[in-house]
Parts: sequence; structure tokens; C-alpha cells
Amino acid sequence: MTRTPPHRADGPAVVQTRSTDVDEHCAQLGGWRLTYDQISAGAFRGSFTQVSLPRLDVFREITSQQVRQYGQLGRDCFGLAVPCAGDGPVNVNGTAMSQDALIISFDADVDLCTPRGFELRGVTLPTPVIEEVAQRLAVALPRGLKHRMSALPVPPSSLARLRAALAAIDAALGDGTPLADDRARGEALQDSLLLEIADLLPNLEACDQTRSAADRKRIVDRACAMMLADVQTPVSMLDICKAVGVSRRKLSYCFQDVLGTSPIPYWRAVRLNRVRRDLKSAHDPRDGIYDIAVRHGFWHFSQFSLDYKRHFAELPSETLRRARMDAPARLRQNSSHH
Repeated sequence: MTRTPPHRADGPAVVQTRSTDVDEHCAQLGGWRLTYDQISAGAFRGSFTQVSLPRLDVFREITSQQVRQYGQLGRDCFGLAVPCAGDGPVNVNGTAMSQDALIISFDADVDLCTPRGFELRGVTLPTPVIEEVAQRLAVALPRGLKHRMSALPVPPSSLARLRAALAAIDAALGDGTPLADDRARGEALQDSLLLEIADLLPNLEACDQTRSAADRKRIVDRACAMMLADVQTPVSMLDICKAVGVSRRKLSYCFQDVLGTSPIPYWRAVRLNRVRRDLKSAHDPRDGIYDIAVRHGFWHFSQFSLDYKRHFAELPSETLRRARMDAPARLRQNSSHH
């Protein structure tokens, strides 16, 4: 993982990161309180760029694997983003959306499942700022958007202008003139973005989720809670289907619609992510790989090792070895912060 520290003169701060680990990538996301689980198998590559202007942050995120993102951007935070690339649809709160839509999070919980090769560009700002801008420009905030995360259709021309305003940030970063040293330019870019967002607001209509979409999300949430409640107590798909009250086929359809994958691969992927986090935080030499694997329901060690290597492109022993090598540096870094 590499991180370019923020540049700040009198202008914007710029942070750019690259990572080969999904948890490290997530930890660099501008202070957002999110958790990422890598769902698809393969080596992870991620990058994140954030430009902090006086009243808003502009970001660009690229992830190589299918990832489920959940949590919050922050308290009283308005987020707006457009998918720019991806090998499939994005699942937003249980509803699949095309890349010709806008993702809005208005002081709400985040639940996204993104495809492989995904690129997302967007803006975050405090909700009082968007409310103030709307008031000053005499724009009415759409009803039903607050405390929700939604995928909303917008006019193609409006989406194109927003993409162009976001791309102008890339141009400003890449033309050789340090954006952080040009306060006036940063403020001009900020004003342009705020105007585009204000123009979008009257066109946004909260899409009432159909009953079936809401039901699918509830089914998946209940199944996931049961799958992960106590991994050391074996539970079968039959048990889950009975508890949730659906057939195996319907459960599979619901998972595909909500998370873009099937129940068994998702179940295994989330547990593998948990094993990986425990391996990376294991400082006690008596805490072995098998002990950690068993804690998360992996009883057959040879199959676990194969699944782990297939999913993360490295053996669990390599993860543990690197974590223990990095531990002294992390301790020194933490002590320097106190």
C-alpha cells in the first residue's frame, strides 16, 4: 500500500492512495466509517484520490474485485456519485442499477455491492452545506431523499455535465500545476460542482422501492444475520431457508439481485475476509492459523487454505508472516501518535 500525503498550501488538500489489500484500501477512504468485504476471488488492487476543497470533497475510487461496502460516510453527510466503469451492475440497497444513474446518500447508511473493475467518482459534503446552497439558489430539496441511500435516474444531459465537472478535477491534478497551490482555481472548481449539483436537485425523485425489492433486501439481511451469527455452530442452507421462509431457489434469486452473487459464495467470502482480518491482527504467536480458521467455521484446513489462496491470491501463512513483520512498525507509529 502506498499513500501520498496530503498537500496543502492555502489551497485544497490532495490525498492519493494505492493498495493491494481491501482493508488497507478501506482504511484510507477519507475518514468514512465503512467496512469492505472482498466478494470475488483474485488479487485486489485499489486506488483512491480525494481533493478536499473548502466546502466539499471530490473523490475517485477504483477497485479491481467485487466488493460489498457497508457502514456510513459520516454524520450529517451528503454523498453523490456516478459509476464510471464496471463489469456489471451496481447493487444499491438491494436494487441493481445501471451506470446511467446517480447514487445519492443523504445522511444514510451505505450498502453497495460493486462489480469487478469498478470506478466511482463523486462528491461528499456536509448536509448543512447542500441545504444552504439549495436555499440560496431557491432550489427545493426533493422529498423522501433524507436518511436514504438511493439509485436515481437523471437526465442524460445533466449526468454528462456532472461527469465533466468531476473530470475537470482530474485535469487540474494532471496538467502539471499543483492544485493545492492554486486557491482560486480550487474555489472555481468547487463553485462549478455546487452549481451542477444544485441543477440536479429538482430533477431527483426518490424512487419508491417496489414491495418485491424491499422484501428481497429483508430476506437477504435475515439470511446473512443467521449465516454469520455464530459460525462455530454449524448451520445448513436448509436451516436458513426454513428460518427465512423461502425456497433455496428464491433465496438464490434474492442474493443475486441484492448482492450480485449466490448465498454460498457470499457466505464463504465474508468468513474468509474475517479470517484475514484476524490474521493481520494476530500478535500472539500461540494464535495459529488453524485456530483462527476454526473460529470462523473452517474445519477442513487443506480446503480452507485452497479457498483462501484462491480468494486473496496468497496463502494464509503469507498474510500472517507479513502482519507479524509489520507489527513493530505499526507499534512505533501508534506510539508516535500519543
